[in-house]
Amino acid sequence: MIADSNTTTEKIQDLANSHGFDMVGFTSADPFENSKDFIVQRVDEGLLSGLSWFTKERVERGSNPKNILKDAKSIISLGLSYYTIKPKHNTDTINGKIAMYAWGDDYHRIFERKIKDFIADLKQLTSEETNTYWYTDTGPMSDRAVAQRAGVGWFGKNTNILTDKGSWVVLAQIITNLDLEESPVSKKHCGTCTMCIDVCPTNAIIGAGILDNNKCISYLTIENKGPIPMELRSKMGNWIFGCDICQDVCPVNRKQALGNAYNDFSQKDSERVSPDLISLLKISEDSFRKRFAKSPVLRAKVDGMKRNVCVALGNIKNPSTVEPLSEALIKDSALVRGHAAWALGQIKTDSAIQSLASRKKLEKDPWVLKEIELALNS
Repeated sequence: MIADSNTTTEKIQDLANSHGFDMVGFTSADPFENSKDFIVQRVDEGLLSGLSWFTKERVERGSNPKNILKDAKSIISLGLSYYTIKPKHNTDTINGKIAMYAWGDDYHRIFERKIKDFIADLKQLTSEETNTYWYTDTGPMSDRAVAQRAGVGWFGKNTNILTDKGSWVVLAQIITNLDLEESPVSKKHCGTCTMCIDVCPTNAIIGAGILDNNKCISYLTIENKGPIPMELRSKMGNWIFGCDICQDVCPVNRKQALGNAYNDFSQKDSERVSPDLISLLKISEDSFRKRFAKSPVLRAKVDGMKRNVCVALGNIKNPSTVEPLSEALIKDSALVRGHAAWALGQIKTDSAIQSLASRKKLEKDPWVLKEIELALNS
């Protein structure tokens, strides 16, 4: 095993770069008390109430690396830039928006492939006795707390980690028994800039670095499995999976360069980036799985995606969408039917009102019936 920790750290950094990681930093395995208190407060305030698995017990466990790896001494924080170029889409169709991180393969798959290879070489570099345990937002640790303390970036007011290479970054960390020199913590901050707060259409960013998860478009279109709150639907635009608004306006992204993993995140198929909403509303579950194979978009499930499409169509208000929405109002699940009713109520053409009135006579689901009545009376 290499004795000089400085030399080891430098070599590990070079190794990480050779494996295609855009950012790498090092911190100790000391407990993350400050971030623990901050996250627990958010849980207590109900700002994470939509995530049933995000409990105080989970936060407590993840705040001490030694709860995960008993002989932990250091943490290696790794970042991948997913910034890529948007392919051209068909301007003759009515399209939705998908967050950039979901254009290519699922980043969990990308990290798993890269980290396993990296750890194999790390053990050759150091010692076969090197112990490791890694996560990329799949475990109880806070990726952002680790990245901030490891000097990868700083906490932005939009709650993302902002780095010298932009904020289009996904994070992972490797807990290890190696004793590594810590990286300096970044002294940068957002200053007086509040662009991300000002532009958020649902007012989900309620303070600097504080997000009300229940209002965030990313949560509403992905993790939320039920109806989207009525008061938020008209503010969601045509986002159907995730949201990039707070990053689009962030000054750190004004001179964004492509990352080392560009080929993993790039996408040539415009239907994986700006899908035709009508075809997506009519898609079968099997076709949905095939179209978005290996993509994070599968997390929305087919009914969740159709729900999101209905909201987007209701915001676009194109009369040509009345027919497919009317069909969804008859044939799809209750979740989709209810949002199709809302969309028709937003479009308000005679044919849209007629479809709602006809379905009202036949609808048996109480919630969908309420949505139809509200749409007719809007």
